[in-house]
Amino acid sequence: MSEANHRRIIIGDVHGHYEGLMTLLEAIAPGTGDQLYFLGDLIDRGPDSAEVINFVQQNGYNCLLGNHEQLLLDAFPNGRVFHPALQAWLYSGGRATVASYGDAGIRPDHIEWLRTLPIYLDLGDLWLVHAGVHPNLPIQAQTTQEFCWIRDEFHSSPKPYFADKLIITGHTITFTLPNVAPGELARGHGWLDIDTGAYHPKSGWLTGVDMTNRRVYQANVFKRCVRMLPLDEAVTEIEPAQVLAHRQALFL
Repeated sequence: MSEANHRRIIIGDVHGHYEGLMTLLEAIAPGTGDQLYFLGDLIDRGPDSAEVINFVQQNGYNCLLGNHEQLLLDAFPNGRVFHPALQAWLYSGGRATVASYGDAGIRPDHIEWLRTLPIYLDLGDLWLVHAGVHPNLPIQAQTTQEFCWIRDEFHSSPKPYFADKLIITGHTITFTLPNVAPGELARGHGWLDIDTGAYHPKSGWLTGVDMTNRRVYQANVFKRCVRMLPLDEAVTEIEPAQVLAHRQALFL
């Protein structure tokens, strides 16, 4: 069966791993008619956040606001440092981002570009957001807090939020969900999580999903290898009732 042209390619949390992203995109080989969408968290923890931002910005790729971008923006309201928020960001991985800019410091144009990022994208049958949605609130009542930070309330919801849209997220590393191995994607009731933990030593997998042809591409930032497989072979199904108990056990 031949692959469809004009692919919709969704890329999970890069977290400053520029070389891993280049390896992933070499495997995906996007064409001029393809649309690339980044789910946010381009930055922090990995070594090359400045290069990642510059690459996505210069190529005009679609990108969502992630919680790590929001942490950076909170640290620089109106272009000036707000020290309490700065400390929170640095503690959450921002030190690596600061280091990636060197002595010149964080580029003001990068900060301004981050301020323009949307908090969700509606593609018709797909609905992209960094973290998820609150299952008990209408979209218009939700804020950056829900779209960039939510976890358990979203993953443990027993029914899809949309009747006709699949929500695709990053934010929560998939192996923190029940019965998901490092590198596997997680699928629940109406959602698909593709953050496979590129920065995490337990995983290292950076994921891109061709939703048009239902194919998963992955690059491991530590082992410097790639793999490709059908979407259904890369996914573990999640039972909502297991989510809360599993994640509570992880952090006891």
